[in-house]
Amino acid sequence: MTTIADKPDYSLYSNAFGYLRQPLDFKPLEGDADVVVLGLPFDMATTGRSGGRMGPGAIRNASVNLAWEETRWPYQFKLSEHVKIVDAGDLVYNCGDSADFTQRVEDFATKILEADKAMLSFGGDHFVTLPLLRAHYKKHGQMALLHFDAHTDTYSQGSKYDHGTMFYHAPIEGIIAAENSIQVGIRTEYDTANHLFEVIDAAAANEMTADEIVAQIRKRVGDMPLYVTFDIDCLDPAFAPGTGTPVCGGLTSDKAMKIIRGLKGMKIVGMDVVEVAPAYDSAEITALAGATLGLEMLHVWAESNGKIK
Repeated sequence: MTTIADKPDYSLYSNAFGYLRQPLDFKPLEGDADVVVLGLPFDMATTGRSGGRMGPGAIRNASVNLAWEETRWPYQFKLSEHVKIVDAGDLVYNCGDSADFTQRVEDFATKILEADKAMLSFGGDHFVTLPLLRAHYKKHGQMALLHFDAHTDTYSQGSKYDHGTMFYHAPIEGIIAAENSIQVGIRTEYDTANHLFEVIDAAAANEMTADEIVAQIRKRVGDMPLYVTFDIDCLDPAFAPGTGTPVCGGLTSDKAMKIIRGLKGMKIVGMDVVEVAPAYDSAEITALAGATLGLEMLHVWAESNGKIK
């Protein structure tokens, strides 16, 4: 196995710019990448503590801890030999203009997906998922949503740009099929009588095995195209303190990774990790969790999209 010691120009922290040390490519449409990583430095839709706009940079920095392991445990293949990944950097938009940001996300993602490339996006607050979903809908049609979070984000009383309203609007727009969608880790108030999504709340998830949770996800989603969105506050603050709206009683990072690994073979068409706010982090553990969850998603995407022969 090649190690850092075998690479004189490769040290853990020097010259690490792209996610997982993958090349920066600000014109990804012109290349042959399979997956484009996009940072979305936006937190104007937050209702709690701001700071998520710094999340993509923190996740990239933390990802250097993962890049050295060419064959990621417990997988039996080198991701880099099967999937070409480029980092398109952060989306540029008119600062302070939520409408401009929203349209630019949708337009950029639409072009990437039309070029038959997949996306892994890093927020930013959770609002960023709504324009991403709109773009993925144009490519894949109506999707199921697998949503990891402490909050349902189905609240109707928020503003047009609000990180708690995306999954109120998305079913109304026909983008996601609520009857095939499921939320994991919920542990805050919501309208249980009129809730459209299946919920595995945090208390239940912490009692269940990862395999039991995966079985419930598979039953709900079926063979629908699947978009996976992971709000880092799904994890307990012990594992992810660096977020805007932390809630005690969440999942462990170990269980979350096991659940994602269990998605192998499902029709995963899009992925994001959001709400990492490094100003509230401790020892970069939240950023590391976000970077690691993204890497797990990439491995499962590769296995599920015919990249591993």
